[in-house]
Amino acid sequence: MRKQLAYGLAVVIAASGLALAGPGSQGAEAAAASCSGRKVRTVPFRTGELRIYKSRQYVCAMTVAKRPGVRQKMSIALQARGSRVAKDSGIFTVRAGPVTVYALNRCVRAVGFVGNKKASTGWILC
Repeated sequence: MRKQLAYGLAVVIAASGLALAGPGSQGAEAAAASCSGRKVRTVPFRTGELRIYKSRQYVCAMTVAKRPGVRQKMSIALQARGSRVAKDSGIFTVRAGPVTVYALNRCVRAVGFVGNKKASTGWILC
């Protein structure tokens, strides 16, 4: 009987937590919390935006959709000069990424796609 009561109480607490949060309450700003460091560049384009963050040794990037919730093809590619490309691509609803590269004293470039539109930075942070 105690186990059933504890289980029922846990279900009620979980359900009330979901009701308070509501659907989609995290939104696009929660996506920004995925990269550490400070935001150094935002490149807007028609279907989304490319966000670049930098900490002392690392650069992080993600592509965020302008219309979150719609399943669409997205990708992000980030490369430090002289290194391999770090990428994430697939069918997502909010964002592609984050991807991180070691970039102490190196230039980086990023390319992001949402649908069939893209944004690119060229070599930055040199």
